[in-house]
Amino acid sequence: MTIDLRRADGDRPLLPAALAAVQGVLFVVLAIMVVTTWQPLMDLDQTVAERAYDVTHGRPWLIDLLDITAVVTSNWTVGVVLAIAAGLLWWRSERLLAIWVVVSAVGVLGGNALIKLVVTRERPVWDLPLHEIGGYSFPSGHSAGAGLFFTVLALLSIVLTGRGLRRRLLLVLWIVLALLVAADRVFLGVHYLSDVTAGLCFGGLVPLVLWRVIVSGSGRAPAETAVLTGSGRRRAAVVINPVKVGDVADFKAKVSQVGALHGWDEPQWFETTIEDPGHGQTRAALDADVDLVIAAGGDGTVRAVCEEATRSGVAVGVLPLGTGNLLARNLDIPVNTRDALDVVFGGQDRAIDLASFSTDGGTDTSFLVMAGLGMDAMIMTGVNEDLKKRVGYLAYFVSGLKAVTFPRTKVEITLDDEEPLHFRARTVVIGNVGFLQGGIPLLPDAQIDDGLLDVVVVAPKRFIGWLSIVARVVMRRKANDARLTRLCAQRVHVRAEKPVPMQLDGDPVGEGQEITAQIHPGVVLVRVPATLAPAE
Repeated sequence: MTIDLRRADGDRPLLPAALAAVQGVLFVVLAIMVVTTWQPLMDLDQTVAERAYDVTHGRPWLIDLLDITAVVTSNWTVGVVLAIAAGLLWWRSERLLAIWVVVSAVGVLGGNALIKLVVTRERPVWDLPLHEIGGYSFPSGHSAGAGLFFTVLALLSIVLTGRGLRRRLLLVLWIVLALLVAADRVFLGVHYLSDVTAGLCFGGLVPLVLWRVIVSGSGRAPAETAVLTGSGRRRAAVVINPVKVGDVADFKAKVSQVGALHGWDEPQWFETTIEDPGHGQTRAALDADVDLVIAAGGDGTVRAVCEEATRSGVAVGVLPLGTGNLLARNLDIPVNTRDALDVVFGGQDRAIDLASFSTDGGTDTSFLVMAGLGMDAMIMTGVNEDLKKRVGYLAYFVSGLKAVTFPRTKVEITLDDEEPLHFRARTVVIGNVGFLQGGIPLLPDAQIDDGLLDVVVVAPKRFIGWLSIVARVVMRRKANDARLTRLCAQRVHVRAEKPVPMQLDGDPVGEGQEITAQIHPGVVLVRVPATLAPAE
């Protein structure tokens, strides 16, 4: 997993500084109030402590749970885990991150102990203590450790993940867990509210400040020449499918803003239509002598743009706005629009293969991802569009359950100039890439730039045979058997005994008996994440 320290800067670089300032001010104010025994705060602390004590007292199961939490989240545990994390970062040559983790841990855990000796606040006193503990109360050591630990996890989550739901969920999780650790101390009756609040502030403040001092601004960047494309004049055109965009004006503003951040001029815009999914628009963009054509839409829009940009020498940037987005996923292009824009404007060019595709019904086109006939095409045909809008690619799973009984069909497969192979298959998939939605490795050896097409023949006799196939796919077992066979060639011809459904990059293309696919190596340039400079 790539550790891109530049992600922590984000679009709002002042936010971490503002958060640190708020934590610092709140900590100082609370410390002054506690030292001067400001009565309103003392009264609030006592009221909260008594109410928390009333909740816990008389509930042995709750006390046991709080005790276990106290042990698990102790500073010893935090210190050991952070030491292991620092060791792993050092081993991965992420020296600055490792130093930051160690210095932050020492600063928080050691500094918190010293502050306690200066403030010397006594812990809450109860006739029947729920938990026996010594030492001073302000600030809470457990809370400071939680603030430290979960701030470290938050910043590491930011630099290890792209923007989007997963990152937001992780950040919310770390905040909630930190608050639960702090609440544990109050409900155990060993700290006041101001103790745990100050502890969280101090524990979060130190790593944020040290990030700014040690890490910020040190993110590795790709070589300038690696991210140049076209003539270097930084002129772009966007071929957009407006159906895939909620607010077109807002989308255009976002693209223009990120492009400007990367030094690109205001892009030209071309909208697709029902009659033309992107071919004519891409030709117009190429005629305008741009350096980059951006395909903003689903796999169909991306395919149309790439078909027209073939052998043009002009790179294609992919903004995945569809449900499948298989090309983007197989090229490690983020599906989050903001992160994808960074790749489009700041990535590097990669030459990928394109496959021509023809059928006995007269279809003559191409594909970038996968084509096939049989059950997989039936799945694409049977997807409920309303469900697809609500749950995304999970709608394909629902359709797959309905199509699992698709009957086996006799097929003849010819690879290059070899003798035909015969199967009774439920589905035949020809792939230029290897992974389906959710990272399922249907064709684990497939590479989009290896000059080969990979083929998988799925042919279970009965329903129970699907269990073996699923296990083989998930475990990436490569041996062929009667249920699942993998092949590869530059040219693939498939002939079925009768007309069956066919699909192209996830789009149904009717029924037919024959398909022919031919690989064309390295004819399309696509923008992919740039390779960062080696860690020093």
